[in-house]
Amino acid sequence: MGFKVSIQAKDTIDLGMETVESVQFLTETPKDSNARSTDLGMGVLVTGKIRANIAGVADETVKLAQWALVPAEDANCYGQVTVDVLSAGKEVRQIVMDTVYIANYAESFEDETGVGTFKLLLKQKKDKNNTVQYQGGFAF
Repeated sequence: MGFKVSIQAKDTIDLGMETVESVQFLTETPKDSNARSTDLGMGVLVTGKIRANIAGVADETVKLAQWALVPAEDANCYGQVTVDVLSAGKEVRQIVMDTVYIANYAESFEDETGVGTFKLLLKQKKDKNNTVQYQGGFAF
């Protein structure tokens, strides 16, 4: 399986199959609810590798770290994310969230492996949940 994550925010950020290791689509309801809640949250958790600048191709993850620092008062704190899930070169799922913000961003580095990793949690603005597109069943 492979993943492509494209973000249109303050900058365009394209994370390709060589960068993204896993993607999780999340829905959340309050933990203290005894019935289906109207307080539904949606998000995408992306994990991947931080890659060195190879052959002049810049590492796009630095743009994620910069976007994570944009304050809530700035309209650029919101963006659109498109996640494509691929299997054998064919699209299995496509998720489009048009009003996402970074709820959590973390980078870690290890000297033994020499590889950096990142975790990115994007959440959809709750009043825009009805605009999320979750598609699948594409013909092979």
